[in-house]
Amino acid sequence: MQQQFQSRNRDLIVNINGQLLHRDEAGVSPFDSAVQGGDAVWEGLRLYEGRIFRLDRHLARLRTSARALAFTGIPSNERIVAEIRRTLAANDMRDGVHIRLTLTRGVKITSGMDPRLNQAGPTLIVLAEHKAPAASRSGLKLVTSSVRRTGPDTVDPRIHHANMLPLILAKIQANVAGADDALMLDGRGFIAETNATNFFIVTDGVVMTSRPVACLEGVTRGAVLDLCAANEIPLREKDLTLTEAYGADEAFCSGTMGELAGVTELDGRTIGGGIPGPLTARLSDLFRDLTATTGVPVTA
Repeated sequence: MQQQFQSRNRDLIVNINGQLLHRDEAGVSPFDSAVQGGDAVWEGLRLYEGRIFRLDRHLARLRTSARALAFTGIPSNERIVAEIRRTLAANDMRDGVHIRLTLTRGVKITSGMDPRLNQAGPTLIVLAEHKAPAASRSGLKLVTSSVRRTGPDTVDPRIHHANMLPLILAKIQANVAGADDALMLDGRGFIAETNATNFFIVTDGVVMTSRPVACLEGVTRGAVLDLCAANEIPLREKDLTLTEAYGADEAFCSGTMGELAGVTELDGRTIGGGIPGPLTARLSDLFRDLTATTGVPVTA
C-alpha cells in the first residue's frame, strides 16, 4: 500500500542530536555519513497508548548493528529513550505513531568513505509521525523480484543498516507491476522476505517462515514466533520455495509499519481463497492483544 501524507504531520518537530526543529528546518550535514554513503543503522518503532512495543529488543538490535559497523561513541539506551520522550512530548503524541530512529556514523571532517574521517561521534535522529499501520486489511498483492536479498556472504542481514538500494530496486519492480510489494529470494533461490517485511505461509495448519539466512530477524516476526509457541500453533522455520508459497492455504507479512497483513496474490496466483485466512486473522488478533497489554511507557 502506498503511504499518504497526513495533515497532522504538517508541523512535526524532529529531533536531530538533541535539537528539536520544525520538519521544514531540520536537516543533516552534507558531510554526514548517511548522506555520504548510507552509513547508518535504524529502527522502526510503534507507539501504542503511550508505550513502545518491544523497545528493548529494538534498541538491542540498533546497538548490535552499530557495533558490527564499528561505530564509536554509541549513545546509551537511556539517552536514546530520553530523546524519544522529548520528541513525543514536543509533538503531543501518545498513540497511532510510528517512530523512525536513525543512528549515523556522524559528520566527517571531509568527504569520503573512510570511517577515520568521522571524528565527532554519531548523529542520532528521532522522527515520529502520526501513522496508522499501512498494510491493507483486504490482502496484499506481491510479485517476485529479480533482485536478490543479500546474505551473510555479502552484507549480513542482521545488520539493520540504512543502505537499502536492493530493497528499493525490488520495490520499483513491484510498483511497475502494480503490486503492493516485492517478494525477494536469497542467493540460493529460496524465499527471503519482501522488500519491507518478513513473509509467512500457512499450509495444513502449520505456520512457516524463512530461516533468517537472508532476511532480517524482525521484531514483529519474533512476536509471531512467540505467539505461535504460546498458543500451541504449529510453526516451522525452513527454506521456503516459491512453489510452496503458490500452493499455501494462507500467506501474510509482518512488520512494525503494517503489523500483520494477509497476502492474497503472488505472481498472479491466488493464495488460498483470495482473502486473508483464519489463522492469519487469529494471529492478528493475538498480536493486537499483545500490543495493547505490553510495551515500555514513554509518555506521561
